[in-house]
Amino acid sequence: MEIERRDNEIVIRVDEGTDLTGIQRLLDFIKFREITSKSKATQQQIDDLAKQAKSSWWEENKRRYIK
Repeated sequence: MEIERRDNEIVIRVDEGTDLTGIQRLLDFIKFREITSKSKATQQQIDDLAKQAKSSWWEENKRRYIK
């Protein structure tokens, strides 16, 4: 594996036979951290949004689970 810094980027090279699933999960986490680092949302706002999303999901899908 090689890690190289170019200007404002970091380039990571891995062998062709490397399992990319774990690497993709790691990259997804890094992207998540990058995006959320710019957020000005409070923890309460995040919790409220999560609660709203769960509620919406349940309303749209409960018929699949309750007969």
